[in-house]
Amino acid sequence: MNNDFYAVIGNPISHSKSPRIHSLFARQTGEAVEYTAIQAPLDDFAATVRDFFRQGGQGLNVTVPFKEQAWSLAERRTPEAEKAGAANTLFVDANGLLTADNTDGKGLVTDLTRNHQVALHGRRILVLGAGGAVRGVLGPLIAAQPAAITLANRTVSKAQALADLFRADAGEVELSACGFEAPNEAFDVIINGTSASLQGDLPPLSPNVIGADTVVYDMMYSLTTTTFNQWALDQGATRVLDGLGMLVEQAAESFRIWRGIRPETAAVMDELRND
Repeated sequence: MNNDFYAVIGNPISHSKSPRIHSLFARQTGEAVEYTAIQAPLDDFAATVRDFFRQGGQGLNVTVPFKEQAWSLAERRTPEAEKAGAANTLFVDANGLLTADNTDGKGLVTDLTRNHQVALHGRRILVLGAGGAVRGVLGPLIAAQPAAITLANRTVSKAQALADLFRADAGEVELSACGFEAPNEAFDVIINGTSASLQGDLPPLSPNVIGADTVVYDMMYSLTTTTFNQWALDQGATRVLDGLGMLVEQAAESFRIWRGIRPETAAVMDELRND
């Protein structure tokens, strides 16, 4: 049996866990999938994508810094990708059109609600950051129907622009924007969508945003406690989570789009934690 070819594309890419994740999915489901990593030149993403599909590739995951370019390159976009302004999944549809999807938000919400049993409905959520990572997950977060989402960012105007963009979709969900220093009361859920944690930096938050029952989620992942999650623990948080589950769940959504079957994720997450 010939394998179908898939890949993750980014720059840099050697650190990516996606080939490992998808090889575990393929083994679990018995699907004839071969998955690799491609480092595209920073100035030649489009040609690399076109070559991949021209040579018979079936699907691509897209990571930094190419998610916005993938969105622009696509001939068709799912509603999730359209609103996110970025794509992490590419495939050619039945009509031969290069199609973009974004599974990041579904990955985040699934990890929170199913893997960690964190209720979002009716809760007050603080989201840190207003870049592509946050824009990519905001739609599914709104769809979970929290009571309110506060977007905090260093540049308030960027957070406000993001809130305005999603206002029509928010319905009864209260959307607001502010600077990092403004929130001064405890939230039910705090999601760090900034990359500052990777550099060991912290947004200038008040410790008052952490309450006894606050769930803290860093979209970044690490073998050790992330800088942001350590800060939260130091402020009295009792439950902190990192983004490994989001990574696996968004990958499972991509696999489902491509293959029509959604892998089980729990065992894959356990294996990655123990690698």
